[in-house]
Amino acid sequence: MPPIDNDTGRNQLKSRIQELIDSNQVLVFSKSYCPFCVKVKDLFKELNVNCNVVELDLIDDGSNYQELLLEMTRQKTVPNVFVNKTHIGGCDKTMQAHKDGILQKLLCRENEVYEYDLIVIGGGSGGLACSKEAAMLGKKVMVLDYVVPTPKGNTWGLGGTCVNVGCIPKKLMHQTALLGTSMQDARKFGWELPEETVKHNWEMMKTAVNNYIGSLNWGYRVALRDKNVNYVNSYAEFIEPHKIKATNKRGKETFHTAAKFILATGERPRYMGIPGDKEYCITSDDLFSLPHCPGKTLVIGASYVALECGGFLAGLGLDVTVMVRSILLRGFDQDMANRAGEHMEEHGVKFLRKYVPVKVEELEAGTPGRLKVTAKSTESDETIEGEYNTVLIAVGRDACTGKIGLDQAGVKVNPKNGKVPVNDEEQTNVPHIYAIGDILEGKWELTPVAIQAGKLLARRLYAGASLKCDYVNVPTTVFTPLEYGACGHSEEKAIELYGQDNLEVYHSLFWPLEFTVPNRDNNKCYSKIICNKLDNDRVIGFHYLGPNAGEVTQGYGVAMKCGLTKEQLDNTIGIHPTCAEVRLTAHQLQAVFHSRVAPPFSFSLLLGSVVDLDPIFPIITSDCFW
Repeated sequence: MPPIDNDTGRNQLKSRIQELIDSNQVLVFSKSYCPFCVKVKDLFKELNVNCNVVELDLIDDGSNYQELLLEMTRQKTVPNVFVNKTHIGGCDKTMQAHKDGILQKLLCRENEVYEYDLIVIGGGSGGLACSKEAAMLGKKVMVLDYVVPTPKGNTWGLGGTCVNVGCIPKKLMHQTALLGTSMQDARKFGWELPEETVKHNWEMMKTAVNNYIGSLNWGYRVALRDKNVNYVNSYAEFIEPHKIKATNKRGKETFHTAAKFILATGERPRYMGIPGDKEYCITSDDLFSLPHCPGKTLVIGASYVALECGGFLAGLGLDVTVMVRSILLRGFDQDMANRAGEHMEEHGVKFLRKYVPVKVEELEAGTPGRLKVTAKSTESDETIEGEYNTVLIAVGRDACTGKIGLDQAGVKVNPKNGKVPVNDEEQTNVPHIYAIGDILEGKWELTPVAIQAGKLLARRLYAGASLKCDYVNVPTTVFTPLEYGACGHSEEKAIELYGQDNLEVYHSLFWPLEFTVPNRDNNKCYSKIICNKLDNDRVIGFHYLGPNAGEVTQGYGVAMKCGLTKEQLDNTIGIHPTCAEVRLTAHQLQAVFHSRVAPPFSFSLLLGSVVDLDPIFPIITSDCFW
């Protein structure tokens, strides 16, 4: 039969396929000569399960069936197996489901009617985006979100890490620190401010920030209600593949079933397992609601979180020390990471390098109190001691997957880190369970990525869409005192992938015009692009250290998605005077940036958004590893 060339015929055949799926416990779209199809049919015969088989090579419109099955399932091959309306996949996935016990559990659900079409576990960025999208597509959706209190007893409202204890309060406190620097600069621009030191009021800042966060929490609840999403503030735990137990803060248990589930539980800060860490230390989950100024602070770690928190605390005038086990910003370009660290060090942040804490003791209780930290060198037997008012642990984050009953549902996780392996459609090894956000194995831990993945997943599940989340060339920014924006590969990764001889790296030191009058940070700002000579000098890495890094880097996210080349950069006219100007001649750059070193390269801002940076303008608020 010729291909269907009209919408009516396609819709009729699609309805016929869906009717077959809905009316058969087991349905296999097969081809009579295919050995993999024979293997699957033999499996169901061994299980003594009645299997309805549609041999596509033996019916007139078999090719049309296969075309629509590709559209419906995104699977090209046969066998294409469905069990109780759940798409299993091909031969390998069917055999694996049998091996894992998932197939038998699905077979036992022939007559089950589920309470919800979709249950989302986790009310952060990805979970909220996915649940609202699914509800707008007409599905009955529940969102379960519960914040396990920190060892200090802190909890927060709906919205996940980013809104409550991540991107949003971090950026606002970073802005607070920048305002302090601006006040120092203001005198050089003619503002006659009092000569005495301007003091910062921690409690006023904390209250203002938390009031704003409270308004966001309320806004999310209203948005879910308006879209008819049932939000329940309870802890979810699988007890069967299609059934969860929900426990609220009073211990009351309820039980719910769904046809599909999405895991969006995010991560929480990791403790170190040393004496006194949970008793006396805090994490980023505690810092932003700390009722008192932290005072002299030790930040343990060299992550995003460590450098950002250490940076804004120092910007508020506090005595800050950062204890680093090995390198700064693991996974980022090390040249850029070290430059960001050097800038922090030059502006008063002390670094203890190659040390790890082994014990934290309380010397005096108070708000803040006094703590003694004992640390050991990673290179010798040397130990040191120091006294601090606050110790902030920022050594990484752990996926919240260990206590939600994934073993009861048959979902595989990485035993080393709790991360969930998924395919390119965010599907776990259990066909009706998906995962998005920070808990994914090998994916970006960023708010906008989770939002994008959640929306697209809902559209694929319920709107027949096929677009998948693109995890390549995602722009991001580290909000250190001198901000660091990046998109694409680090120089180290680019060399590993393409080889040193196949790369061209363009560097630039520059001095922003805003810094010239106060004579601040001369030639500390820096940019770098990495080009692949084998691919028309395509830009495969962009790195920027300077003011407004998020705003500059966001445009590059779009440009690199479009295949940006060095020639296109050279041919772009820049906006003057900005830090994002296009590459000019050496003498022109010196005039533009008033720099004592004429940089060989600068860059142009190309406006737009593929995956947004968060939080820049416009703000996107949800859950991420920040």
